Amino acid sequence: MFLALMKPSLQTPRRSLICALVGIGLWPLHVRSQSAPSRSTDGMAAPTRIRIVIGNKTVPVTLDDNSTARDFAALLPLSLTLEDYAATEKIATLPRKLSTAGAPAGTTPEVGDFSYYAPWGNLAIFHKPFRYSAGLIRLGRIDSGVEILRKATKHETTILFENL
Repeated sequence: MFLALMKPSLQTPRRSLICALVGIGLWPLHVRSQSAPSRSTDGMAAPTRIRIVIGNKTVPVTLDDNSTARDFAALLPLSLTLEDYAATEKIATLPRKLSTAGAPAGTTPEVGDFSYYAPWGNLAIFHKPFRYSAGLIRLGRIDSGVEILRKATKHETTILFENL
């Protein structure tokens, strides 16, 4: 607006200088917020990615966008001891119960589902499919490496969960 009020001979050099300063980041723009959450190309919030470290191997996980998954992510980094349960899943006791606000009544887990079993307050990571379970809330999905989790030995059961 102030450019329109200036003498015509000063508009072009001033406009060029402002454009150059904006381009190299020296002129502040309110649309460039460092605290804004990252967004994907479709304008949605970028998914939260974490990793499970088992020995010297890494298993990447993409968390779902729900209150229980966000509550789990707030606990990270976290070191837990996994146990095999029913030759179907690895389970671990969390330091506290997670929020279940807005969660479904249950889900049918698939191979690679990263879940929370609300009645017991534990993490459940499925390496085999299972039947519908009331109180089971999916937190996310293992991107790759389910076999690493499935083959984890008793010596590798204390694992680290951390943000990517």
